[in-house]
Amino acid sequence: MAAFDPSRATVHKGRGATYDPHNRFAPTRSVAEDDGWWQEEASTSLATEVREEASKSALSWNNSPDLPFDRSLNPYRGCEHGCVYCYARPSHAYWDLSPGLDFETKLIARHGLVEHLKEELCHPHYVCRPINLSGNTDCYQPLEATYQTTRRLLELLLACRHPVTLVTKSTLILRDIDLLAEMAEHRLVRVFVSLTSLDANLKRTLEPRTASPQARLKVIRELNTAGIPVGTLVSPIIPGLTDHEIERILEAASRAGARTATWMLLRLPHEVAPLFEAWLEAHYPERAAKVMSLMRQCRGGKTYDAAFGKRFRGEGVFADLIAQRFQRASRQWNMQPRTEQGLNTRDFRPPRAQGDLFD
Repeated sequence: MAAFDPSRATVHKGRGATYDPHNRFAPTRSVAEDDGWWQEEASTSLATEVREEASKSALSWNNSPDLPFDRSLNPYRGCEHGCVYCYARPSHAYWDLSPGLDFETKLIARHGLVEHLKEELCHPHYVCRPINLSGNTDCYQPLEATYQTTRRLLELLLACRHPVTLVTKSTLILRDIDLLAEMAEHRLVRVFVSLTSLDANLKRTLEPRTASPQARLKVIRELNTAGIPVGTLVSPIIPGLTDHEIERILEAASRAGARTATWMLLRLPHEVAPLFEAWLEAHYPERAAKVMSLMRQCRGGKTYDAAFGKRFRGEGVFADLIAQRFQRASRQWNMQPRTEQGLNTRDFRPPRAQGDLFD
């Protein structure tokens, strides 16, 4: 991949990426050149555009040994939260869009998911295991307030007694606390609230349109009070930038009511690496070299290693130290590892077995 040209970076209000990297699948490349003519200065505020896509299927399947689930549901492509480190950014290239600013401003809302999920749950060979919502992008990103696809999926899963896990950085999940509480009564749900940092100033540029750290802790408290099993996902841990917060994050999450915790090391696949480096240079230039050096130490000298067993945890002395600190803090605050075991799969009833429930 070509080296990033710092002159292309621009800090946009409320956005994580500072530029649009080239779509690696596009046959041509466009480069802006100054022709000497006066041009009006471009706005640093970018509007969000949404288009709809007719879904061909609902569930996405994987056989990764690194993941605790083998199926997931993603109501939206792209994510307005704008987390600059998001490992899902490269997927936007498949839709002829850039993994940079396009990923957080040109969103795709999938429709027909509920209908397709009904069909897939009715397949005679379907075996019930937990479905993960937000496997790629956050199912409670701002778009959900309008489309309410996630809520309708939860209504279907509750009616079918099908277990689900959710990961989010949004307070919008509290809108569905009624459904989640009922699912919890039947052991059908576990929620994981992602906490990257407790530093609100860092969050504003790293994860610009997500809920504040204190708001996420409030989500944990309210879910726990409602009897909904809730844990925290400390992800990503960024060496030299957020790793010093591991113990504080686990303490805060535990005091708020989280009972499980897991972590992931920063992942920089494909275009995410230059996007993250450009973000570092724009917001934390004094730390950029150190952060990238530590990342390479954790990735065998590279910015990323996608090998199973390494991509989530890294390797080497620094990665081992992170793992040891996380385990020690988890024991201190009685936080258990993330697991899908214990969710109820025995009461699953395919939609057609419920008469006219979905007519």
